[in-house]
Amino acid sequence: MNLVDVIKKDYQNFPENQTYSIYATDVHFKDPVYDFRGVKKYQDMINFLQKWFQNLHLDLHEIIENNDQINTRWTMSWNSPLPWKPFISVSGRSELRIKDNLIVGHFDYWDKSFWDMVKQHFKF
Repeated sequence: MNLVDVIKKDYQNFPENQTYSIYATDVHFKDPVYDFRGVKKYQDMINFLQKWFQNLHLDLHEIIENNDQINTRWTMSWNSPLPWKPFISVSGRSELRIKDNLIVGHFDYWDKSFWDMVKQHFKF
């Protein structure tokens, strides 16, 4: 299985039909909001996003494989579940650490601060 090809397909389909089998059972996931271990918790997080956020998209801009790591650049956007349905967008990057052809670490970094994300929900 070529991980880069699977990841490209998962980004295109996000949040539907994700390939959780490419993750180690105890994968470490971390972003500015979450920090946990376990592919089941990762799946639960994706299901939460899918349930509560509308028009959820993940656009892949770049993917580079380098030995035991795959790096991606992306933009994720959605409409928040507030009555006025604000459009939210964040660009960032992911570092996917690989061992035995499985992702053992998934670390997301946003180009905006958490508070910049919160401010997008309100027009000032």
